[in-house]
Amino acid sequence: MKSIYLRNFTAMAVLVCFCLMLICLSFVGIGRMHLVRALRGDMIASASEVARIASAVRQNDSLDSWLLGMNVSAIANSTENLIFIAEPGGTIVRCSDKPTNCCHIGMALSENVLELARSDTEFGLTDLDGVFKEQRYVVSRGIYSEADGSCLGYVFVISSPGKIFGDWSAFLILASVVTLGILLVFLILTLFYSKRMARPLDEIAAASRKFARGDFSVRVKQEYDATDEMGALIDSFNKMADSLEAAEKRRSEFIANVSHELRTPMTTISGFADGILDGTIPPEEERKYLVSIRDETRRLSRLVRDMLDASAARSHATDPSRRTVFDLNELLLQTLLSFEGRATKKNLDVDPQIPDNSIMVVADKDAITRVIYNLLDNAVKFAKPGSCLTLRLYRDEEKAYVSVRDEGETIPPDDLPFIFDRFHKSDRSRSLDKEGMGLGLYLVKAIINGHDEDIAVKSEDGVTEFVFSLKLAK
Repeated sequence: MKSIYLRNFTAMAVLVCFCLMLICLSFVGIGRMHLVRALRGDMIASASEVARIASAVRQNDSLDSWLLGMNVSAIANSTENLIFIAEPGGTIVRCSDKPTNCCHIGMALSENVLELARSDTEFGLTDLDGVFKEQRYVVSRGIYSEADGSCLGYVFVISSPGKIFGDWSAFLILASVVTLGILLVFLILTLFYSKRMARPLDEIAAASRKFARGDFSVRVKQEYDATDEMGALIDSFNKMADSLEAAEKRRSEFIANVSHELRTPMTTISGFADGILDGTIPPEEERKYLVSIRDETRRLSRLVRDMLDASAARSHATDPSRRTVFDLNELLLQTLLSFEGRATKKNLDVDPQIPDNSIMVVADKDAITRVIYNLLDNAVKFAKPGSCLTLRLYRDEEKAYVSVRDEGETIPPDDLPFIFDRFHKSDRSRSLDKEGMGLGLYLVKAIINGHDEDIAVKSEDGVTEFVFSLKLAK
């Protein structure tokens, strides 16, 4: 589950980072809008206040009076805005700038500006038709007589856009740092997660290259749960590697065993053929040696056939799709009947200890038939004439057990651990079984092990018994 937790954590971190970035950017936009809105409200309030004061002063004095100038300067200083007053004709007569810095007094405003000022329009960003070199926020208000409502002049309140960004610069810097930090965290998490996910893929690629060179021993380290996607991939890859390694091992064993078993008959055939061709073997003896060549050739044919059958049976035994439910009692009796002639010829007393009730098992029926046949074949072959051969079937919990017992020579204790090895022959089989290839018991064990069951052998005091198990059907 590691990669699931890591993916969930990374996805959550990325989501949080994305949300924080959106919040920061939203705060930047909302904050700027709020400042613009607040600045506009202050400018409108300042323009309205100056217009009120100017209207009151104008009743007794002119718009360029000292008293009005003091009030305009005070309001401008408190709001950090530029304020000037123009006469009805458009000439600027009062400005909040210091006289030494003021360049606006005496300037004439255009008719377009005056037309908008008469309607108390908030200009927004404008240069007042050339009064300023750059765009500025401008709010205007008319000055009206309290007596007859006539226009006495105009008030203009001006603010530089730089003032807004100056007030907002600290927040912008902080927001930028936070945003960059979030982006950095996001990139680090992405890089970490990518490398984390790519590492097993790199190991799989490296292992595949070794497979291509014939090295099937390498495995990918399993750091994920098998239920996770990456864990399932690694598990499947390692199982594939196990299969390839087992197949390569079987191939090597097959070649080695074939080379070993073929060497003697091939040498015999070659020697006899050369003797006939070069005249070493006299003509009157040729038929005898040709018979030997024929027998060795047939032996080679049986060897190849048995090895191919053993390989096919071993593969089929591990295939669950070939397994069915069948009556083991019936299969034992049918197989035993096929040895009736040979048992009678050796005067063997066959004792089938098979219960009347059916015992149903789950297995590959053809493969189990081969197992029973091989064990009975060995038992009949090595039993002493006139002795007893016992075939027994019994059950214990969830298993069925088959026992094949014969009375003959005891298998030497040194041979018992190797009795199921491929091409192994015990002393008694060497003396009595000249035609055998040593594959029968190897095939029996391969089939039983392929069913995830086991087979055992015991040989004491002239009695040899093989016992194997099968899973009962539910």
